[in-house]
Amino acid sequence: MDAWAKATHWSIGRYVLMPDHLHLFCAPAIHPPESLTHWVAYWKRLVAQATGQRLWQKNFWDTQLRGHESYALKWEYVRNNPVRAGLVTRTEDWPYQGELNLLRWHE
Repeated sequence: MDAWAKATHWSIGRYVLMPDHLHLFCAPAIHPPESLTHWVAYWKRLVAQATGQRLWQKNFWDTQLRGHESYALKWEYVRNNPVRAGLVTRTEDWPYQGELNLLRWHE
């Protein structure tokens, strides 16, 4: 959370932190937007400095959402990851999820 608070060029919407990976939705907070690759590398570096460990893989996967319908559908899929992994029986029981900012296409 601290790293994301310092990495202000993109806004974090909803997120789910899993034991071995992270899902998050983000949108540019500045225009023109900073490179997503640079932004992700920046907050990964902040986390590594704060913890003394490299917790993240070097690369990441991203996709562009086109609107609030896509966001809602992708969020339902993402928030069910802890259930599919057998970590909880209900999505609302997973404590490592949330929403930091309402993204502009948010319903």
